[in-house]
Amino acid sequence: MTAIEQALRRSTSAGETAPAVARAGWRTVRNHWWFVLVLLGGLALRVLAELGCRPALLYIDSAKYLNGSGGTAPEGYQALLRLLDPIGGLALVAAVQHAFGLAMAIAVYALLLRRGAPRWAATLAAAPVLLDAYQLQLEQTIMPDVLFETMITAGLVVLLWQQRSGRLWPVAAGALVLGATATVREIGGVLVVPAVVFAAATGPGWRQRAGRAALAAACFALPVLGYMTGAYYVTGQFGLASNGPGPEYGRAAAAADCATLAVPAGERALCPSPAKTLALGGIDGLLHNPRSPGHTVPVPPGVTRGQLLDRFSVAVFGQQPLRVAASVARDSVRLFALTRDGDPQVTSIARWQFQTEYPTYPHRYTMAFFTRLARQHGSRGDLAAVEPAARILRDYQLGGGYTPGPLYAADLAAGLLGALTGLRRRRTLAAAHRELAVACLLVTLSAVVLLFSSDAFEFSWRYQLPAVVMLPLAGALGLTACAVRGRLVPCAAPTG
Repeated sequence: MTAIEQALRRSTSAGETAPAVARAGWRTVRNHWWFVLVLLGGLALRVLAELGCRPALLYIDSAKYLNGSGGTAPEGYQALLRLLDPIGGLALVAAVQHAFGLAMAIAVYALLLRRGAPRWAATLAAAPVLLDAYQLQLEQTIMPDVLFETMITAGLVVLLWQQRSGRLWPVAAGALVLGATATVREIGGVLVVPAVVFAAATGPGWRQRAGRAALAAACFALPVLGYMTGAYYVTGQFGLASNGPGPEYGRAAAAADCATLAVPAGERALCPSPAKTLALGGIDGLLHNPRSPGHTVPVPPGVTRGQLLDRFSVAVFGQQPLRVAASVARDSVRLFALTRDGDPQVTSIARWQFQTEYPTYPHRYTMAFFTRLARQHGSRGDLAAVEPAARILRDYQLGGGYTPGPLYAADLAAGLLGALTGLRRRRTLAAAHRELAVACLLVTLSAVVLLFSSDAFEFSWRYQLPAVVMLPLAGALGLTACAVRGRLVPCAAPTG
């Protein structure tokens, strides 16, 4: 073949590449058009958020993450801020967090298709993270929550991507990613439970199961111990963070029956009346309001305030465990309510809603303070809520633009039923069905452990954010686990 003929063939091949790519892209869009429409809707909402809240939203804790937490929070999120701040300031941070939201939806959709879910179910599972206005608001806010849920999603996808569960590297890699979530938010440490349970459930024999569980635990602990070791050499403290004295005091004080609680006289003032608790703003006020007994009660000589609050909390947990459990349960079921209404006993839901004026938190954080903070981190313009985008977002959110609680409840029920199908005798289950049941177990248990552990300290709509990814994924996997070759079969109670 002459040089001229070779050149002509290369030219023809290159000329055909673009149309071929275009045709392949169109086929993909046509095959997944439901999901593409929802994805475009999520993209449009994110563009509105960027236009309506410039350059990003700042919250009470944003200053802590931008200026350094002083050891009061893990610094995983601050690493992301240090990477992005010099490039594009707060607007770039918000844009990257919006990209995380889109990426989570794509990952959920792709994982479900790989696991055999129908396209409509995969689309419905991905829709909440794309369209939920509370998710959008936190993506626009300089806070670690979106990075946290993105890392959780990545860990779950890595663990579940392989169709066959015999390989070790997905267990190691997935547990490693889930362990790293604790360097963004401490509560991520509880995910060691579902990671180890999942690893133990995927081995063929008890020795293999024990080995896989040990591998998952070790890989999960690796980033946590690595971070804590680094913190020790830098700060002298071996830990993820210090949340201040008595983080469990709020829950204990809110749940306690002061009339029957037996504590020393010096600690009785730590037990507020229900009216006092309500006036302070519930658990959040008991923890952070300067007028809270936790801040005002005199500390006896030889005891730190943290020790005093810890002793009181231990007394409540030991003497009145049912009251504490009931208090946590009442908060946990708030997620499943049909509507999201303000409640004086929990952190104001307005903090997680779009506003038509840029939100501030007097007297502690004024517009002047936030403006200085934003300009210190690369933002040149003023902070602003811009009409009409801000109004559209607020009307959308308050008009029902969020995942309804009953849908979360249905997802949780489907996930539990799907997991329970795996408890049948192993020889009676097809391998694919058994692996789907184990996948349901992983995602459902992760959601339950994480959300319940967060609620045990304090309920906040912010802490419910991971549900927008995890529960719909669990529900879709549960429905898929109840399907055999495209025909729905009963998810009956497991037998023997």
